[in-house]
Amino acid sequence: MSGAPPFTRHVVVVGGGPAAHRLTEALLSRERPGLHVSVYCEESSAPYDRVALSKRFDEPENTLLLGDAALWDDPRVALHTGQPVVALDPSAKTVTLADGEEVAYDDVVLATGSSAPRPGIPGQDEIAVYRTIDDVDWLVRRVEELKRQLGRDPHCAVIGGGLLGLEAAGGLAGQGADVSIVHSRGHLMNAQLDEGGGRALNRLLAQEGYNLQLGERPKALSSNHGGRYGYTLEFERSSHVPCDLVVAAIGITPRDELAVEAGLTVGPSGGVVINDTCLTSAPNVWAIGEVACFEDICMGLVAPANAMAEVVADQLCGGQASFEGFDTAAKLKLAGMDVASFGDTFGGTPGALEVVYADPAQGLYQKLVVTDDARTLLGGVFVGDAGPYTSLRPLLGRELPAEPAAFLSAPSGAEIDLELPDDAQICSCKDVSAGTVREAVSGRDGAAPCKTMGALKACTTVGTQCGSCIPLAKKVMEKEMLAQGVEVTRAMCEHFSQSRSELFEGVRAAQLRSFTEIVDHFGTPADSSENLGCDVCKPAVASMLAAMHDEYILGTGHGGLQDTNDRALANMQKNGTYSVMPRIPAGEITPAKLAVIAQVATDFGLYTKISAAQRIDLFGARLEQLPSIWARLVDAGFESGQAYGKALRNVKSCVGSTWCRYGVQDSVAMGIFLENRYKGLRSPHKMKFGVSGCARECAEARAKDVGVIATSDGWNMYVGGNGGATPVHGQLLAKDLDDDTLVAYIDRYIMYYIRTADRLQRTARWIEELPGGVDHVKDVVVHDSLGVAADLEHSIAEHVDRYEDEWAATLRDPEKLRRFRSFVNAPESPDTDLKYVLERGQIRPATDQERDSADLVLIGPTIPVREELRNQGHGVSSSTAVALKETGI
Repeated sequence: MSGAPPFTRHVVVVGGGPAAHRLTEALLSRERPGLHVSVYCEESSAPYDRVALSKRFDEPENTLLLGDAALWDDPRVALHTGQPVVALDPSAKTVTLADGEEVAYDDVVLATGSSAPRPGIPGQDEIAVYRTIDDVDWLVRRVEELKRQLGRDPHCAVIGGGLLGLEAAGGLAGQGADVSIVHSRGHLMNAQLDEGGGRALNRLLAQEGYNLQLGERPKALSSNHGGRYGYTLEFERSSHVPCDLVVAAIGITPRDELAVEAGLTVGPSGGVVINDTCLTSAPNVWAIGEVACFEDICMGLVAPANAMAEVVADQLCGGQASFEGFDTAAKLKLAGMDVASFGDTFGGTPGALEVVYADPAQGLYQKLVVTDDARTLLGGVFVGDAGPYTSLRPLLGRELPAEPAAFLSAPSGAEIDLELPDDAQICSCKDVSAGTVREAVSGRDGAAPCKTMGALKACTTVGTQCGSCIPLAKKVMEKEMLAQGVEVTRAMCEHFSQSRSELFEGVRAAQLRSFTEIVDHFGTPADSSENLGCDVCKPAVASMLAAMHDEYILGTGHGGLQDTNDRALANMQKNGTYSVMPRIPAGEITPAKLAVIAQVATDFGLYTKISAAQRIDLFGARLEQLPSIWARLVDAGFESGQAYGKALRNVKSCVGSTWCRYGVQDSVAMGIFLENRYKGLRSPHKMKFGVSGCARECAEARAKDVGVIATSDGWNMYVGGNGGATPVHGQLLAKDLDDDTLVAYIDRYIMYYIRTADRLQRTARWIEELPGGVDHVKDVVVHDSLGVAADLEHSIAEHVDRYEDEWAATLRDPEKLRRFRSFVNAPESPDTDLKYVLERGQIRPATDQERDSADLVLIGPTIPVREELRNQGHGVSSSTAVALKETGI
């Protein structure tokens, strides 16, 4: 048994999920003297965000780690990963680890979560599950294996139409699989949505290309040896579902085996029974999260798990907090599916009224449940447009400030400016109230006032988990600032009091062409000295000038404004070298051009990778090598792919009707046209487009800033989709468009964004913050409500006429080439401190450990070493050399 600890109270946490993380945070925040927390995780990683698990499909490097990693460096905490607890002895107050070690505790908190069950049918052992990072990583690998083996997209069946099931289905579809969703009820998400909302969701998913098999559980999974599909999911009444992979997401099974073996009371359907303080039937043994059974219910949602963690932390630190029941609010994290619910979604409260607005043709369903006097909010359901969810959820159980219909999307509905009470919860993940936000903004108790969203997040933790509460938190923050007489500034930086959009219009109206002129007209103070400006305003002004005049970005007066990547016309990597990415419009490329890229990569010793944007990226080029690389590429007909700039990065396309049997329009031709039209167009942030040739959406167009999806009647145009850390699905702007109308609408949309967005603001955030949101954008773009359509289109036409490839422009001018010298008098001097290792047949930068210990380290050009490597069968280029430590070279 471990010896006596050097602390007065030892809390052992069994489990490493979000509940364990929240408990640890909550305990440390209370700063109780002598407290020590030991966290034992079965998984090998620190607690991660299971709520965001679907992100792992598209971001395999995203660890999803919760909060600040510094939490686990706190001396009051000991995190033990890969060390499961196998036994609990409440009488001895010890837990036993898998290696046999016994650990004494003063209090133990069971946060063991749940496991993912499989349906009890023949063939269940062949069914995968969706629960952990390892599960997602396996599914991604398996889909890729099936693609290679079958020579086609695999068909996956997901059993379970709840939140997890739909997220798993979306993740698999995003990997290119065809997906069937099997659910025992007649509509999806039946635990969160009423029949009207569920059937609206059914329709939306069917329109997205998912095959829905509803109303019956499968009876067996059989193998098809030698058949087209590997398996058949069989049903008693419904049609069988042929598939290559089956995934189950049918609920949770509480991990209560420790409690059962220790003799603790468990619920009728499993789970450790707790009282309203989260204490189990044994003294000093607590349970939180999915393993905890409260009033015969185990709940698989993060909000109640966090609430339980706060209760236990308070109890352990001498407080009197109690658990008040489950917050069942839920929001679906599936691209293109705007779905949310909260409170009494089924109208079960006696006398409850249901106020409903539905537009089946648009897949829109919204319902508010209120008391019989239509004044107090009891719950809500939103499908197709969940915009009101964020503002209304904090008012649950409170009197509405207007008629219920005013909050819905019906034509008569009006936008309501809500004044939330101090105790209204804004962030359920971190339990942050409106009052807490207001206190942070006012800087009470001597704290510095929080006047930016970044400061507010750092101070209160609001919006630091799922992020869905950020728009509401920002509104509360800004209203509080105005109430205190503090100006809510839109200034771009300390040198310009205008917002980016205001400055853009001023510069455009005055036809200014240099930073000095702009400072003279609009700067604060009006000082044209060379030292004026900062890393905020200089690149922003450079982007504006490029968007207005399409002048060479490194031309006279412009070069000093650019950031590092723009100055090099390439992306700097972590070891100081650069990557080069030529444009390949819509991903279409000839074998001859592929051969040129391969030869350039070989001759310059560059690491090559197919990017997520259907491009070939070449890594490891030194600054002085860039012009030589560009020259080879430009001679072969390539141009800069703008991978370094805030501009159009790419237009991703599927193969379309040219080859695909499902394609209904030529998505490749449209993708090439759009990429060539908008290439080089500088904007507030990078932009990505996608063009899909049918509703199967293989180009993932709705996750792009502009998404175009073909139908038999024309093109559907979506706007405001973004990938990244906070994915947002595009919203439909117009449908059934012909080619000319589609291009005109994109012209207007992109130029309106460029003129009015804030600095470094993606299109999703821009639309969110525009008054009226996407409806306003539609009015401007489609209906020309501002009368600027012709002007916006003209600006794009001017850009098309003036476009010049930045690589080619650099190569034509010897003075411009002088920028690309590492040393003034040594144009080809290599950086001999660069070190690499060979991995999977290519070089990559050496890690700090490998720089001292690797057997194979590449440094600079040393011909004898290069030849030695060639003799050993390694592929080494004329610009790369190797030092072999064991040979002393």
